Amino acid sequence: MTVEYVNSDAAFLKTDVKGSDYEMTYGGALSFLRRKYTRDLSDVDIAVSGIPFDGAVTNRPGCRFGPRAIRGASTELASLKAFPFGFDIFDTLAVADYGDCALNPHDPQAIPDAIADHARAILATDTKMLTFGGDHFVSYPLIRAHAEKHGPVALIQFDAHCDTWDDGGSPLNHGSMFLHAKEDNLLQVDKSIQVGLRSYNDSDHGFDILTSPWVHRNGVEAVIDRILNRVGDTPVYISFDIDCLDPAFAPGTGTPLPGGLATWQALEFIRGLAPLNMVGFDLVEVSPAYDHADITAMAAANVAHDWLAVMALKAGAKPMPVGQL
Repeated sequence: MTVEYVNSDAAFLKTDVKGSDYEMTYGGALSFLRRKYTRDLSDVDIAVSGIPFDGAVTNRPGCRFGPRAIRGASTELASLKAFPFGFDIFDTLAVADYGDCALNPHDPQAIPDAIADHARAILATDTKMLTFGGDHFVSYPLIRAHAEKHGPVALIQFDAHCDTWDDGGSPLNHGSMFLHAKEDNLLQVDKSIQVGLRSYNDSDHGFDILTSPWVHRNGVEAVIDRILNRVGDTPVYISFDIDCLDPAFAPGTGTPLPGGLATWQALEFIRGLAPLNMVGFDLVEVSPAYDHADITAMAAANVAHDWLAVMALKAGAKPMPVGQL
Protein backbone atom coordinates (compact mmCIF):
# COMPACT_ATOMS: atom_id res chain seq x y z
CA MET A 1 0.00 0.00 0.00
CA THR A 2 1.50 3.30 -1.11
CA VAL A 3 0.30 6.34 0.85
CA GLU A 4 1.65 9.81 0.19
CA TYR A 5 1.15 12.42 2.89
CA VAL A 6 -0.28 15.61 1.44
CA ASN A 7 -1.41 18.56 3.53
CA SER A 8 -4.26 19.49 1.22
CA ASP A 9 -5.52 19.56 -2.34
CA ALA A 10 -4.25 16.16 -3.45
CA ALA A 11 -6.72 16.40 -6.32
CA PHE A 12 -4.44 19.00 -7.88
CA LEU A 13 -1.05 18.30 -6.28
CA LYS A 14 -1.04 14.55 -6.92
CA THR A 15 1.24 13.60 -9.80
CA ASP A 16 0.25 9.96 -10.32
CA VAL A 17 -3.11 8.34 -11.08
CA LYS A 18 -2.12 5.39 -8.89
CA GLY A 19 -1.32 5.24 -5.17
CA SER A 20 -3.25 6.74 -2.25
CA ASP A 21 -2.93 10.01 -0.38
CA TYR A 22 -3.61 10.94 3.22
CA GLU A 23 -5.55 14.16 3.56
CA MET A 24 -7.85 15.39 6.31
CA THR A 25 -11.44 14.48 5.50
CA TYR A 26 -12.67 18.01 6.18
CA GLY A 27 -10.22 19.98 4.03
CA GLY A 28 -8.86 20.28 0.55
CA ALA A 29 -10.31 20.31 -2.93
CA LEU A 30 -12.96 17.66 -3.47
CA SER A 31 -12.42 14.81 -5.88
CA PHE A 32 -13.80 11.31 -5.61
CA LEU A 33 -11.60 9.36 -3.19
CA ARG A 34 -9.00 12.17 -3.48
CA ARG A 35 -8.13 11.04 -6.99
CA LYS A 36 -6.17 13.29 -9.31
CA TYR A 37 -8.29 15.70 -11.36
CA THR A 38 -7.33 15.28 -15.00
CA ARG A 39 -8.75 14.95 -18.48
CA ASP A 40 -5.63 13.21 -19.69
CA LEU A 41 -6.79 9.60 -19.63
CA SER A 42 -3.78 8.05 -21.36
CA ASP A 43 -2.82 6.02 -18.26
CA VAL A 44 -6.25 5.78 -16.62
CA ASP A 45 -8.33 2.62 -16.18
CA ILE A 46 -11.51 4.23 -14.84
CA ALA A 47 -12.65 7.85 -15.07
CA VAL A 48 -15.04 9.21 -12.45
CA SER A 49 -17.32 12.03 -13.56
CA GLY A 50 -20.48 13.79 -12.50
CA ILE A 51 -23.60 14.78 -14.40
CA PRO A 52 -25.28 17.48 -12.28
CA PHE A 53 -28.68 17.41 -13.98
CA ASP A 54 -32.10 16.93 -12.40
CA GLY A 55 -34.40 18.46 -14.99
CA ALA A 56 -36.21 15.17 -15.60
CA VAL A 57 -37.43 14.49 -12.05
CA THR A 58 -41.10 13.86 -11.32
CA ASN A 59 -41.06 14.39 -7.55
CA ARG A 60 -38.47 16.16 -5.37
CA PRO A 61 -35.62 17.94 -7.21
CA GLY A 62 -32.10 18.42 -5.91
CA CYS A 63 -30.03 15.52 -7.21
CA ARG A 64 -28.04 17.95 -9.35
CA PHE A 65 -26.05 18.32 -6.12
CA GLY A 66 -25.47 14.56 -5.92
CA PRO A 67 -22.00 14.39 -7.50
CA ARG A 68 -20.63 16.97 -5.07
CA ALA A 69 -22.20 15.19 -2.08
CA ILE A 70 -20.81 11.80 -3.10
CA ARG A 71 -17.33 13.24 -3.60
CA GLY A 72 -17.53 14.85 -0.17
CA ALA A 73 -18.61 11.63 1.53
CA SER A 74 -15.85 9.68 -0.20
CA THR A 75 -13.05 11.44 1.68
CA GLU A 76 -13.44 9.00 4.60
CA LEU A 77 -12.57 6.11 2.27
CA ALA A 78 -9.73 7.73 0.35
CA SER A 79 -6.68 6.46 2.22
CA LEU A 80 -7.93 3.16 3.66
CA LYS A 81 -7.52 -0.36 2.38
CA ALA A 82 -10.78 -1.57 0.89
CA PHE A 83 -12.95 -3.60 3.25
CA PRO A 84 -13.37 -6.55 3.14
CA PHE A 85 -10.84 -7.05 0.35
CA GLY A 86 -7.79 -5.97 2.34
CA PHE A 87 -5.95 -4.22 -0.49
CA ASP A 88 -5.39 -0.67 -1.65
CA ILE A 89 -7.49 -0.29 -4.79
CA PHE A 90 -5.11 2.23 -6.26
CA ASP A 91 -2.03 0.06 -6.11
CA THR A 92 -3.64 -1.88 -8.96
CA LEU A 93 -6.20 0.38 -10.58
CA ALA A 94 -5.53 3.83 -12.08
CA VAL A 95 -8.56 6.00 -11.30
CA ALA A 96 -8.91 9.70 -12.09
CA ASP A 97 -11.63 12.26 -11.45
CA TYR A 98 -12.57 13.71 -14.82
CA GLY A 99 -14.78 16.42 -13.35
CA ASP A 100 -18.36 17.10 -14.37
CA CYS A 101 -20.17 17.08 -17.68
CA ALA A 102 -20.68 20.62 -18.99
CA LEU A 103 -24.42 21.28 -19.30
CA ASN A 104 -26.59 24.27 -20.14
CA PRO A 105 -29.62 24.01 -17.83
CA HIS A 106 -31.46 26.58 -19.97
CA ASP A 107 -31.32 24.35 -23.05
CA PRO A 108 -32.83 21.08 -21.81
CA GLN A 109 -33.27 19.57 -25.27
CA ALA A 110 -29.49 19.70 -25.75
CA ILE A 111 -28.84 17.80 -22.51
CA PRO A 112 -29.01 14.22 -23.89
CA ASP A 113 -26.46 14.93 -26.62
CA ALA A 114 -24.18 16.78 -24.19
CA ILE A 115 -24.15 13.77 -21.85
CA ALA A 116 -23.62 11.30 -24.69
CA ASP A 117 -20.74 13.39 -26.09
CA HIS A 118 -19.20 13.55 -22.61
CA ALA A 119 -19.31 9.76 -22.42
CA ARG A 120 -18.05 9.27 -25.96
CA ALA A 121 -14.97 11.38 -25.23
CA ILE A 122 -14.06 9.16 -22.28
CA LEU A 123 -14.90 5.85 -23.93
CA ALA A 124 -12.87 6.78 -27.01
CA THR A 125 -9.74 6.45 -24.85
CA ASP A 126 -10.73 2.88 -23.82
CA THR A 127 -11.29 4.12 -20.28
CA LYS A 128 -14.22 2.75 -18.30
CA MET A 129 -16.69 5.13 -16.69
CA LEU A 130 -17.98 5.53 -13.13
CA THR A 131 -20.61 8.24 -13.34
CA PHE A 132 -22.58 10.11 -10.66
CA GLY A 133 -25.96 11.72 -11.35
CA GLY A 134 -28.03 13.64 -11.39
CA ASP A 135 -31.43 12.10 -11.96
CA HIS A 136 -31.87 8.70 -13.53
CA PHE A 137 -32.56 10.06 -17.00
CA VAL A 138 -28.80 10.51 -17.41
CA SER A 139 -28.46 6.73 -17.77
CA TYR A 140 -30.08 6.84 -21.21
CA PRO A 141 -27.39 8.88 -23.03
CA LEU A 142 -24.70 7.04 -21.06
CA ILE A 143 -26.05 3.68 -22.22
CA ARG A 144 -26.31 5.01 -25.77
CA ALA A 145 -22.61 5.86 -25.76
CA HIS A 146 -21.69 2.48 -24.26
CA ALA A 147 -23.83 0.62 -26.81
CA GLU A 148 -22.11 2.51 -29.62
CA LYS A 149 -18.81 1.15 -28.34
CA HIS A 150 -19.78 -2.36 -27.23
CA GLY A 151 -22.98 -3.10 -29.10
CA PRO A 152 -26.26 -3.62 -27.21
CA VAL A 153 -25.44 -4.23 -23.54
CA ALA A 154 -27.06 -6.12 -20.71
CA LEU A 155 -28.39 -3.93 -17.90
CA ILE A 156 -28.33 -4.56 -14.16
CA GLN A 157 -30.66 -1.99 -12.63
CA PHE A 158 -30.85 -1.54 -8.87
CA ASP A 159 -33.96 0.56 -8.30
CA ALA A 160 -37.24 1.01 -6.46
CA HIS A 161 -38.99 1.76 -9.77
CA CYS A 162 -39.08 0.03 -13.14
CA ASP A 163 -38.31 3.19 -15.17
CA THR A 164 -39.96 1.62 -18.20
CA TRP A 165 -43.18 3.63 -18.09
CA ASP A 166 -44.72 5.23 -21.17
CA ASP A 167 -43.75 8.89 -20.96
CA GLY A 168 -46.67 10.11 -23.09
CA GLY A 169 -44.40 11.88 -25.53
CA SER A 170 -42.23 13.60 -22.93
CA PRO A 171 -38.91 11.79 -23.35
CA LEU A 172 -36.96 13.97 -20.89
CA ASN A 173 -38.24 11.86 -18.01
CA HIS A 174 -36.45 9.86 -15.32
CA GLY A 175 -39.14 7.17 -15.36
CA SER A 176 -39.05 6.04 -18.98
CA MET A 177 -35.43 5.95 -20.15
CA PHE A 178 -35.04 2.17 -20.03
CA LEU A 179 -38.13 1.73 -22.20
CA HIS A 180 -36.48 4.05 -24.73
CA ALA A 181 -33.18 2.19 -24.39
CA LYS A 182 -35.01 -1.05 -25.19
CA GLU A 183 -36.92 0.46 -28.11
CA ASP A 184 -33.71 1.94 -29.52
CA ASN A 185 -31.99 -1.47 -29.38
CA LEU A 186 -29.36 -0.31 -26.90
CA LEU A 187 -30.07 -3.19 -24.50
CA GLN A 188 -30.06 -6.96 -24.62
CA VAL A 189 -33.24 -7.20 -22.59
CA ASP A 190 -33.14 -10.99 -22.40
CA LYS A 191 -29.84 -10.60 -20.51
CA SER A 192 -31.01 -7.73 -18.28
CA ILE A 193 -32.33 -7.71 -14.73
CA GLN A 194 -33.97 -5.26 -12.33
CA VAL A 195 -33.37 -5.64 -8.58
CA GLY A 196 -35.23 -4.06 -5.67
CA LEU A 197 -38.41 -2.91 -7.42
CA ARG A 198 -41.35 -2.13 -5.15
CA SER A 199 -43.74 0.09 -7.08
CA TYR A 200 -46.54 -0.93 -9.43
CA ASN A 201 -45.40 -2.02 -12.87
CA ASP A 202 -47.87 -3.29 -15.45
CA SER A 203 -45.27 -4.71 -17.83
CA ASP A 204 -41.87 -6.33 -17.48
CA HIS A 205 -40.80 -5.48 -21.07
CA GLY A 206 -38.73 -8.66 -21.02
CA PHE A 207 -36.54 -7.78 -18.02
CA ASP A 208 -36.09 -10.29 -15.23
CA ILE A 209 -37.53 -8.54 -12.17
CA LEU A 210 -36.46 -9.32 -8.61
CA THR A 211 -38.76 -7.28 -6.41
CA SER A 212 -37.66 -6.09 -3.02
CA PRO A 213 -39.90 -8.63 -1.20
CA TRP A 214 -38.37 -11.42 -3.34
CA VAL A 215 -34.89 -10.24 -2.40
CA HIS A 216 -35.74 -10.22 1.30
CA ARG A 217 -37.30 -13.69 1.19
CA ASN A 218 -34.60 -15.37 -0.90
CA GLY A 219 -31.41 -13.71 0.29
CA VAL A 220 -28.18 -12.31 -1.11
CA GLU A 221 -26.76 -15.50 -2.62
CA ALA A 222 -29.94 -16.21 -4.57
CA VAL A 223 -29.93 -12.70 -6.01
CA ILE A 224 -26.29 -12.91 -7.07
CA ASP A 225 -26.83 -16.33 -8.66
CA ARG A 226 -29.85 -15.01 -10.57
CA ILE A 227 -27.87 -11.99 -11.83
CA LEU A 228 -24.84 -14.03 -12.91
CA ASN A 229 -26.96 -16.63 -14.69
CA ARG A 230 -29.03 -13.96 -16.43
CA VAL A 231 -26.14 -11.82 -17.67
CA GLY A 232 -23.57 -14.51 -18.44
CA ASP A 233 -20.62 -13.16 -20.42
CA THR A 234 -22.60 -10.33 -22.09
CA PRO A 235 -21.04 -6.86 -21.72
CA VAL A 236 -23.09 -5.37 -18.90
CA TYR A 237 -23.84 -1.83 -17.76
CA ILE A 238 -24.82 -1.29 -14.12
CA SER A 239 -27.20 1.47 -13.09
CA PHE A 240 -27.65 1.99 -9.35
CA ASP A 241 -30.50 4.27 -8.29
CA ILE A 242 -29.93 5.11 -4.62
CA ASP A 243 -33.68 4.76 -4.00
CA CYS A 244 -33.26 0.99 -4.30
CA LEU A 245 -32.18 1.36 -0.66
CA ASP A 246 -34.82 1.70 2.02
CA PRO A 247 -35.32 5.32 3.16
CA ALA A 248 -34.02 4.24 6.58
CA PHE A 249 -30.61 3.92 4.91
CA ALA A 250 -30.94 6.49 2.12
CA PRO A 251 -33.50 9.22 2.83
CA GLY A 252 -31.70 11.71 0.58
CA THR A 253 -33.43 10.98 -2.69
CA GLY A 254 -36.30 12.34 -4.74
CA THR A 255 -38.73 9.41 -4.81
CA PRO A 256 -38.18 7.30 -1.68
CA LEU A 257 -40.23 4.16 -1.06
CA PRO A 258 -40.32 2.01 2.10
CA GLY A 259 -39.52 -1.68 2.04
CA GLY A 260 -36.24 -1.38 0.19
CA LEU A 261 -32.81 -2.92 0.36
CA ALA A 262 -30.40 -2.44 3.24
CA THR A 263 -27.01 -0.92 2.52
CA TRP A 264 -25.24 -4.14 3.50
CA GLN A 265 -27.29 -6.08 0.95
CA ALA A 266 -26.42 -3.65 -1.82
CA LEU A 267 -22.72 -3.86 -1.00
CA GLU A 268 -22.87 -7.66 -1.07
CA PHE A 269 -24.57 -7.54 -4.47
CA ILE A 270 -21.85 -5.27 -5.89
CA ARG A 271 -19.11 -7.52 -4.50
CA GLY A 272 -20.79 -10.52 -6.10
CA LEU A 273 -20.56 -9.09 -9.63
CA ALA A 274 -16.84 -9.81 -10.09
CA PRO A 275 -17.32 -12.63 -12.65
CA LEU A 276 -19.16 -10.32 -15.06
CA ASN A 277 -17.85 -8.31 -18.01
CA MET A 278 -18.75 -4.90 -16.58
CA VAL A 279 -18.31 -2.03 -19.04
CA GLY A 280 -19.74 0.89 -17.06
CA PHE A 281 -21.46 1.94 -13.83
CA ASP A 282 -23.63 4.88 -12.87
CA LEU A 283 -25.03 5.88 -9.49
CA VAL A 284 -27.91 8.35 -9.51
CA GLU A 285 -30.64 10.19 -7.60
CA VAL A 286 -28.65 11.25 -4.51
CA SER A 287 -30.38 14.43 -3.35
CA PRO A 288 -28.50 15.83 -0.35
CA ALA A 289 -31.15 18.38 0.67
CA TYR A 290 -33.26 15.49 2.03
CA ASP A 291 -30.36 13.60 3.60
CA HIS A 292 -29.65 13.18 7.32
CA ALA A 293 -26.06 13.24 8.59
CA ASP A 294 -24.89 12.45 5.03
CA ILE A 295 -25.95 8.80 5.33
CA THR A 296 -27.26 8.67 1.75
CA ALA A 297 -24.11 10.21 0.32
CA MET A 298 -22.00 7.84 2.42
CA ALA A 299 -23.98 4.85 1.17
CA ALA A 300 -23.47 6.02 -2.41
CA ALA A 301 -19.74 6.59 -1.91
CA ASN A 302 -19.35 3.12 -0.40
CA VAL A 303 -21.24 1.44 -3.25
CA ALA A 304 -19.05 3.19 -5.83
CA HIS A 305 -15.90 2.46 -3.81
CA ASP A 306 -16.76 -1.24 -3.64
CA TRP A 307 -17.35 -1.38 -7.38
CA LEU A 308 -13.86 0.04 -7.89
CA ALA A 309 -12.53 -2.61 -5.49
CA VAL A 310 -14.21 -5.31 -7.57
CA MET A 311 -12.64 -3.86 -10.72
CA ALA A 312 -9.25 -3.87 -8.97
CA LEU A 313 -9.82 -7.51 -8.06
CA LYS A 314 -10.51 -8.28 -11.71
CA ALA A 315 -7.31 -6.41 -12.64
CA GLY A 316 -5.20 -8.63 -10.38
CA ALA A 317 -5.37 -7.19 -6.86
CA LYS A 318 -4.84 -9.91 -4.24
CA PRO A 319 -7.38 -10.11 -1.39
CA MET A 320 -5.92 -10.04 2.12
CA PRO A 321 -9.00 -10.11 4.36
CA VAL A 322 -8.76 -9.98 8.13
CA GLY A 323 -11.38 -11.64 10.34
CA GLN A 324 -14.33 -13.88 9.57
CA LEU A 325 -16.24 -12.81 6.46
